Amino acid sequence: MHATDPLLQPFTLKNLTLRNRIVSTSHEPAYAEGGMPTDRYRAYHVERARGGTGLLMIGGSAVVSPDSPPAFGNLLLYRDEVSGWIRKLTDEVHDAGAAVMCQITHLGRRTSNYTGDWLPVLYPSHQREPAHRAFPKVAEPWDLRRVVSDYAGAALRCKEAGLDGIEIQSYGHFLDAFLSPATNDRQDVWGGSHEHRMAFPRAVIQAVRAAVGPDFIVGIRMSMDEDRADGLRQDEALEALQHYIADGIDFLSVIKGTIDSDATLSRVIPSMGTPSAPFLDFAGAIKREIDIPVMHASRIADVSTARHAIGAGLLDLVGMTRAQIADPQLVAKLAAGQEDRIRPCVGANYCLDSIYASGDAKCIHNPATGRELQLPHTIVSGGAARKKAMVIGAGPAGLECARVLAERGHAVVLFEAGDAPGGQVLIAASSPRRRDLIGIIDWRVSEAKLAGADLRYGVYADREMVLAENPDVVVVATGGTPNRSFLAAGEDLVADSWDVLGQLSKMPSTALVYDDNGAEPGMDATERLALAGTRVELVTPERTVAPDVGSMNSPGYLRAFSEHDVTITLAHRLVSVMPAAHGQFSAELRSDYSGQVMTRTVDLVVVEHGNLPNAELYFELLADSANAGEVDYQALLAGEPQPVDPEASGKFQLFRVGDAVASRNIHAAIYDAFRLCLPM
Repeated sequence: MHATDPLLQPFTLKNLTLRNRIVSTSHEPAYAEGGMPTDRYRAYHVERARGGTGLLMIGGSAVVSPDSPPAFGNLLLYRDEVSGWIRKLTDEVHDAGAAVMCQITHLGRRTSNYTGDWLPVLYPSHQREPAHRAFPKVAEPWDLRRVVSDYAGAALRCKEAGLDGIEIQSYGHFLDAFLSPATNDRQDVWGGSHEHRMAFPRAVIQAVRAAVGPDFIVGIRMSMDEDRADGLRQDEALEALQHYIADGIDFLSVIKGTIDSDATLSRVIPSMGTPSAPFLDFAGAIKREIDIPVMHASRIADVSTARHAIGAGLLDLVGMTRAQIADPQLVAKLAAGQEDRIRPCVGANYCLDSIYASGDAKCIHNPATGRELQLPHTIVSGGAARKKAMVIGAGPAGLECARVLAERGHAVVLFEAGDAPGGQVLIAASSPRRRDLIGIIDWRVSEAKLAGADLRYGVYADREMVLAENPDVVVVATGGTPNRSFLAAGEDLVADSWDVLGQLSKMPSTALVYDDNGAEPGMDATERLALAGTRVELVTPERTVAPDVGSMNSPGYLRAFSEHDVTITLAHRLVSVMPAAHGQFSAELRSDYSGQVMTRTVDLVVVEHGNLPNAELYFELLADSANAGEVDYQALLAGEPQPVDPEASGKFQLFRVGDAVASRNIHAAIYDAFRLCLPM
């Protein structure tokens, strides 16, 4: 396969030979500590090197100056102590056979005035960035001299730490802001004509090249068309790039668009429900115009698309970054002829949104990502005595239990009351934009079966059935059901998100969707109704819409809401629902702030208030179990098996996971299952 697969062919970049064409491009998982790539950060990247990738880019937006404070856990390249940490990471990556480079940047306005050392953020103009909301200081000549020197110093630290090269970031940050006519309104020697707008980026590149010498690899990740009426055009970008190449740039990583708002960022880094590899042909067109190697990454999530990108000559190197967040063993599996076993990236962009929601990157369905120091990506069989394990429920938590227990070598049988696996993911994936979520289920079904798990559908498990199986371990993963109980009146008059996404026979003319969950289900229900022609009002008690839906996923919903005139009402709580004339319903809303009450009369009221655990079977089994459902948290967090009472002979251990415990998200359900079952 190595001999014929374009992805597995070596490639020479200047004086560096890469073992294959697959790259983990620059991104920032926010695993640093104090701006340093310490043990967790290193383990994350080393895992990808061991998984076979050809080139790793660390330090997504690693900052070169103190007035470029971290916006999302960025490395601090202006501190001398970073060199030792980078050296340790570099050595381990090299030992694993991969090359490694670091992206360097000055964030400009793409950060906050109210973090780090509280220095004013810097920009060519006064323009505020919508995403990070900082009003910048206009850079003075002494600022520019200092920043040029900082770039050179950071590049030299990277070289001295043993890195194979660096990549200069040039889209949405300080450097490219000079080049773009949309963000550079200066009237001095750094603005105006295209030549003047190129002057500062060229000064940086020239200083970097002088600092690191002629042999060190220096690339650029650059927007080659900002895709906005007043922005940088392709012809201007190409002209600038030719000058940059003359100044010392060795490779290009192609970007199309810019990232100054949630809407534009979501186009540069597309989520699920969008076309695969939307800018691949654009990158290929750029490649035909230049004489340096080209790489590109934007929703190239599957091996077939990546193979086409290389095989058709569109790229020299292909970025599969989110794909390797989902499965860092992607290249190793490909090389071993196990392409069908690669854990798929479903494009949920939870990896990016979770940085802002919880402080660091997480894959929606790989709990080991970012937890490499505690959890393995590859499960090793054997060790403990073989047990008979019974799993109830084939949602993401139940399937993960079945997969992990079977891979550990246990005899696993799973019972699912429905006629197909998936649980709530089936409901979520019924939205056309979120259909790729089903990959979370399909992969687990395939892997569980391959490991020997017996999956039985259309079987409603009860206490007698469980006892008849005589299991050693029972895991209840029966999920939850929509919670309507919060209403003072009218619980039986309302629909819920599940109804809208799967069971409504006729869409109403008017509807009120009350979302007191703040995640995707309420937004999915609103979108489904709006697309069907329903006049919808979305009501939330929050001060913003869906606070748990991050900036990468909210644009799709907000675009649909705008196109279909969805009315949004903030800071009001649904109190009760009563029958009204002509088969309609009257919804009473109250402001938590003023106490004011108002009513809406609509054809349908939909509520989204999370789920209540569907745990009846669990409670029925408590008395039959050895542990009465108790989880030893100390053992769980230490990665140790749950203790077994030696006096409880003949009894099974009983646990519950996922929404059968509490209403949470997909990642939480899978993480529950993985860390519980892994040590068994």
